[in-house]
Amino acid sequence: MKIGMNMLLWTNHVTEEHYPIVDKLKATGYDGVELFLGDGDLKHYTNLGRYFSSINMGVTAVGALSPEQNIASPDKKIREAGLERLKWTIDMAEAANVEVICGPFHSTFAFFTRQPPTLQEKQWSNEMLYKAAEYAQKANIILTPEAVNRFECYLYNTMADLGQMVTEVNHPNLGAMFDTHHANIEEKNQAQAIRAIAPHLKHVHISENDRGTPGSGQVHWDEVFMALREVKYDGWLTIEAFSTIIPEFANAINVWRDYSPSEEIYTKGLKLIKEGMGLNN
Repeated sequence: MKIGMNMLLWTNHVTEEHYPIVDKLKATGYDGVELFLGDGDLKHYTNLGRYFSSINMGVTAVGALSPEQNIASPDKKIREAGLERLKWTIDMAEAANVEVICGPFHSTFAFFTRQPPTLQEKQWSNEMLYKAAEYAQKANIILTPEAVNRFECYLYNTMADLGQMVTEVNHPNLGAMFDTHHANIEEKNQAQAIRAIAPHLKHVHISENDRGTPGSGQVHWDEVFMALREVKYDGWLTIEAFSTIIPEFANAINVWRDYSPSEEIYTKGLKLIKEGMGLNN
C-alpha cells in the first residue's frame, strides 16, 4: 500500500515551481503525489515524471471531460471527442510515470440532463471506457472511474452503480475508486460500500466531509479503515482536499472558503492513515 497527496490543494497545474511542495511531502513521509491532467504537453509531463522518479515519488492522476467531450452523450461526435481526450490523458500520464488515472470521466463533471441516467447513456459511456482501457493497457495504466455525489454528477453516485459499470465494461485495465467524501453523502454505510466494491477496487481517496483535514469532520474513519483492512486493499490511499488558492478551479467545484491549513491537512492526514491502517508498527 502507498500513501499519496493530491496536488489540487495547491494547484491544478503542477510545474517546477511546485517541486518544493513535492519535496516537503516526500520528507513528511508520502510515497507519491496525484496530478490533475489538464494543461501541458508531453515534454512538460516527461520532465515532471523524471523529477518524481529522481526522488522516488510515485504518481497517480485525475482526469476529466468537458461537456464537448462527454462520452455518455447521445452525440457520437462528442463521445468520440471524449475518447480522444481520454487517450490524450493516458499519453500525458504515461509520460509522467502515472500508475492510476482516477476521476468522474465516465461522463462530464457537473453536467446534468435534468433527468435520471438512462441505460443507453451508460452503454455509450461503457463503450468508450472499454476503448480507453484498451489504450491504457498499452501504457500499463489502470483507469478508475469515480462515483460522485448527486450534486456533482447524475450518471454514477454509488458503489453499487460503479460496480455494475466495471463488471459490464469487463477490462483488466479498468477498475473502480472509492472516495470517502462522496460516500459520506451517498452511501448508507461506508464499510458496506467498501466491501461491495472490493473485487474491483483499485484506488481510494481519503477526503473529509468538508474537504478539510481528514479526521476533523464527520466521516466514520474507524469504519473506513476497518473495511479496507478487512478486504486487504493494497493500492494507493490518496488524500484529496481543496482550497480557494486557484479561483477558477475552486469555482468549478463550489469551494467558497478554505477549510483547513494545507500543512495541517497533509501532516494530520498522513498520521490518520498510518494509524488507521496500522502502518506505525
